[in-house]
Amino acid sequence: MNHSASVDCPHRAAFGQSNPLSEKRTRNAAILTAVMMVVEIVCGYWLGSMALLADGWHMLSHTLALGLAAATYAFARAHADDPRYSFGTWKVEVLGGYTSALMLLAIAGTMAWESVARLLTPGPIRYGEAIAVTVLGLVVNLACAAMLSGGGHSHSHDHTHGHDHAHEGGDLNLRAAYVHVLADAATSILAIVALSGGLFLGLSWLDPVMGLFGAALIAVWAVGLLRQTGRTLLDAGDHDAIENEVRASLAEAGARVRDLHLWQVGSGRYALILSLKADGKTTAEDIRHRLTEHEELVHVTVEIVEN
Repeated sequence: MNHSASVDCPHRAAFGQSNPLSEKRTRNAAILTAVMMVVEIVCGYWLGSMALLADGWHMLSHTLALGLAAATYAFARAHADDPRYSFGTWKVEVLGGYTSALMLLAIAGTMAWESVARLLTPGPIRYGEAIAVTVLGLVVNLACAAMLSGGGHSHSHDHTHGHDHAHEGGDLNLRAAYVHVLADAATSILAIVALSGGLFLGLSWLDPVMGLFGAALIAVWAVGLLRQTGRTLLDAGDHDAIENEVRASLAEAGARVRDLHLWQVGSGRYALILSLKADGKTTAEDIRHRLTEHEELVHVTVEIVEN
């Protein structure tokens, strides 16, 4: 005899809503980056600095990426209760992070192309003024990084049964925005080093060489983010710690697992489908009660096949 039950745990609403604080941080960072972008582009033309101009156009790409992240949060919030999204809108935020990673790769390619062009055809630069504007840009980047820091990382969780492990994933949309800002800060630092070398040592070739190095650094970050968000979109996350704890709880209840599927449906939130063999006395309600100690399980479907 088979019987089954589908159970929503009390944390259901958590994975269908975007984080208001993350949305506000990302929106403010986008506005601040946009203002600095205009300053760098205007000053780049005025001062004849290709490095500064390239950093300004680079900032334009990041402004668009941050705007995308903020729009993703707004979309997730607006559709949090839409029944068409069975497990909430959290993966919309992951998709935003994936798209941002693709944009980072495009930015890296553009930077490499422009750096090679400047290496082959150098031009005059007003180094002093360009350095001053680039330093201001770095300050803005660091301010944006401070706004966005913390929200894209995993948080530890202490279960009632005494085991600690980290929630996988975190806020990947916020992390993507944070990586964009770090990429901006890195290119600003490299531009300052290159411009200083040109001003004080006459090493004009440093500008395009640093541009190539910055492009490689951004590409590495982008590939890492692409892998993490891609695995999450494909439900290929590493959930072994949680799965092992669930199996241990079920073994203690005398239930033998026939089939188990665990996947992430929100930031630190998971859905679980179970097919079990039990002794005829164990019910789906018993299993549900035992699994309530796992706060990360927000939706549990149980099928019991009696011996």
